[in-house]
Amino acid sequence: MPQIRILTEAELRQFISLDIETIDAIEAAFVALATKPVAMPPIMRLDVPEHRGEVDVKTAYVPGLAGFAIKVSPGFFDNPKLGLPSVNGLMMLLSAKTGLVEALFLDNGYLTDIRTAAAGAVAARHLAREDASSAAILGAGVQARLQLKALTLVRPIRQARIWARDAAKAEAAAREAPAELGISVTAAKDARSAVDGADIVVTTTPAETPILMADWLSPGQHVTAMGSDAEHKNEIEPAAIVRADLYVADSLKQTRRLGELHHAIAAGLVAGDAGFAELGAIVAGTAAGRASQAAITIADLTGTGVQDTAIATLAHARALRNDRGTKFST
Repeated sequence: MPQIRILTEAELRQFISLDIETIDAIEAAFVALATKPVAMPPIMRLDVPEHRGEVDVKTAYVPGLAGFAIKVSPGFFDNPKLGLPSVNGLMMLLSAKTGLVEALFLDNGYLTDIRTAAAGAVAARHLAREDASSAAILGAGVQARLQLKALTLVRPIRQARIWARDAAKAEAAAREAPAELGISVTAAKDARSAVDGADIVVTTTPAETPILMADWLSPGQHVTAMGSDAEHKNEIEPAAIVRADLYVADSLKQTRRLGELHHAIAAGLVAGDAGFAELGAIVAGTAAGRASQAAITIADLTGTGVQDTAIATLAHARALRNDRGTKFST
């Protein structure tokens, strides 16, 4: 008789974390997107503007994987005023053979947080200089902290600066990070001073106007933009896309529609049909990556359904191996 395995966020946190195996799983998903006939429909999106709310639904079928995920991801950015988290949600894993639901992850966005951070690690692993030792994180929320941890797993990061529009949050993040990561972390007084001299810059905010300007970038820097996952979001000045020596999309189809590239196209700085490399192609070796130590590189990561299928598949495999979760016969 078919069974559904249900796991809560608390249970998932016991055996899913940001580690090398998770990063490798997300990296494999990017490669699949570039090299296999992946079925990944456009993101379904619902806006609830009066409550600064948005809901995204993502999915992807990856040939060779036994299942595929469907994720519902709400973000309601006034929630902290109510004492609630900004993001929550859930994932379902369905059998690719029968379509039956195999697992339900009531993760409140935890799996999304982990797979998003892992994507940042993949971008840094393949685009940042191998000797990159300093980082600037723009933002001080959950994803900002995870992105810094992700960088330490793939590059020899020794020091970091954190900036956020809420200075108190930046200072709190800077105080807490060294104990976990074993590196020097300070709060920057402004975004420009955070970016100045950093080898890697990661933007992790829901900003609707740029917080990273083109003329702040310097030779050798790598930038990963995480926050522009909707048409109205914009963390990087559009001119930076043109200034970069290499622009890389997670999914070019998506970044033309809702990523940082979307804003450069809207500003008339980039042609709508201009071709750019995707991260999976660079990982697979079918597209060129960083050309020199002095190159400026930008990764525009809008979040893809293949990442959700990858993290859900990993979570399900570990749950089965450890017999975790509550099982219901259907």
